[in-house]
Amino acid sequence: MESTIEKNLKHVHELLSKGQFIEAMETYLHDDVELQEANDAPKKGKAFNVKFEQDFIDNQLTEFIRYDVNNYAVNGNHSFYDAIMELKLKDGSTMLSEQTVVTEWRDGKIYRERYYHA
Repeated sequence: MESTIEKNLKHVHELLSKGQFIEAMETYLHDDVELQEANDAPKKGKAFNVKFEQDFIDNQLTEFIRYDVNNYAVNGNHSFYDAIMELKLKDGSTMLSEQTVVTEWRDGKIYRERYYHA
């Protein structure tokens, strides 16, 4: 039987694969979320993180190309997955990010998430 975390994770992946980043964040981020890129300091709070993402979309993104999830696993209140994200930026460059994402869930929402990039 599919857990709530697995169901929600699959929906997050569906939204991300369509480039619906803000909808995914609005739906699944816990109010007290902490998101951390690699070794950077965590960005805290749902409102801050949604605004940060919206600013990136508005000021740097030209085109969403893809967000492909390859493998995922759920263990207790944690999920893990690897993905490839490709975006076209306003400066003409293409951002290709291969990442592993580790997530701690609380009450069906993303509570802590860390992105490891290659």
